[in-house]
Amino acid sequence: MNENKKVALIIGAGDATGGAIARRFAREGYVACVTRRNLEKLQPLLAEIRSEGGEAHGFASDARREEQVAELVERIERDIGSIEVMVFNIGANVPCSILEETPRKYFKIWEMACFSGFLTSQAVAKRMVTRGRGSILFTGATAGLRGAAGFAAFAGAKHGIRALAQSMARELGPLNIHVAHIVVDGAIDTAFIRDNWPETYALKDQDGILDPEHIADSYWFLHSQPRDAWTFELDLRPWMERW
Repeated sequence: MNENKKVALIIGAGDATGGAIARRFAREGYVACVTRRNLEKLQPLLAEIRSEGGEAHGFASDARREEQVAELVERIERDIGSIEVMVFNIGANVPCSILEETPRKYFKIWEMACFSGFLTSQAVAKRMVTRGRGSILFTGATAGLRGAAGFAAFAGAKHGIRALAQSMARELGPLNIHVAHIVVDGAIDTAFIRDNWPETYALKDQDGILDPEHIADSYWFLHSQPRDAWTFELDLRPWMERW
């Protein structure tokens, strides 16, 4: 391992928020280590970071599998550098009426959006504690604050990840590990929103949907904070969003 290299590990580096966070940390000199279950989908992001002079590594990893998480963290720490910041950015927002929800899908959503957050953050925290520094940042949602009709599974998982973040912040803060939870409230500038909700996407011209690059700036802000003024929870929403 090159002890001079600082790693930003992004769990769930999708085409929007996760990718923007990876690019933001790479511009600050961090090695961007990004994961998805499908390695091929990471190639455009890796190419973009490298074209801008950054260093990036992609990993096909299922964050729900304990052995894969352990292997991922061990490989990065051994071969690349110390994980200075980890961002957990897995969503799993699949709305469904509680009258039609299946046990299998409910469990899968919890497994993706909550249990995998426990596995990854615990594995990374054990490394950070030995060095006495680090940041662990969880991407949350309004569903982590209140449940809505049709979102029982997602809200349960997001409530769980927020509670995990709170517990970790209280335990690890005195050990110089900054744990924070980011509530992202509103539509994000993605192809999915553009193709499925064109009326919502049209609000982009009025700054009415979230720009992934601006979201990423807030993650860097949290990681950069002095420890005498750490933020635990940060809400991000467009100025016109109802809440």
